[in-house]
Amino acid sequence: MGAQWKARHKEVAANAKGKIFGKLSKEIMVAAKGGADPSLNSRLRLVVEQAKKASMPKDTLDRAIKKGAGLLDGGAQLERLVYEGFAPHRVPIIVECLSDNINRTKASMNVLFRKGQLGAEGSVSWDFSYVGMIEATPNSKDADPEVAAIEAGAQDIEASEEGATLFITDVTDVDTVCKALPAQGYTVISAQLGYRPKNPVTLGNDAEREEVEAFLEAIDEDDDVQNVYVGLAG
Repeated sequence: MGAQWKARHKEVAANAKGKIFGKLSKEIMVAAKGGADPSLNSRLRLVVEQAKKASMPKDTLDRAIKKGAGLLDGGAQLERLVYEGFAPHRVPIIVECLSDNINRTKASMNVLFRKGQLGAEGSVSWDFSYVGMIEATPNSKDADPEVAAIEAGAQDIEASEEGATLFITDVTDVDTVCKALPAQGYTVISAQLGYRPKNPVTLGNDAEREEVEAFLEAIDEDDDVQNVYVGLAG
């Protein structure tokens, strides 16, 4: 299902934009702890570009940067939490959260994983690779993703949604590859670090897939959840 699971049809939901902005604001606040200037903070620069592509209002973006950098009262006190376990039918899953209340998030995860299995640290992450993931779209039908990956320095590629390509990189090469892709005929949509499954599980039928999808959608609805990575084929 690609390196990162995305809820089906979420982009057309009435509240989707606000939810996306909320998640991006959290990412911006955490990144801005390393400095409020995107030109000097590559992590912040990547998230800011993603926020701009999502049409986040400038005042919302600026406030998130200032809050994360401690330039406003009540600066961000967010912690990144990672939960590992299994969705139904032993499908491995990693859930990344950004939370200002660890106890609340832990309680939510315990409830949400009741239809699956919440594991200990390291229980499934061994079956994932931590990589850079850059989603980009071709500027013309002649753009060759394999050539672009080689020239830009990406390790691998896979098809993404709506004709886009996911370029896989080393964690230290994300910024470099992002800057190189435009010269290869690609427009970068998003870039982040995340988990890519090594051995995706193949389900036996549509009923099992629907059960897993329902479980993943419930996880994704939680306000503290930032990213959901799942080892599911197809």
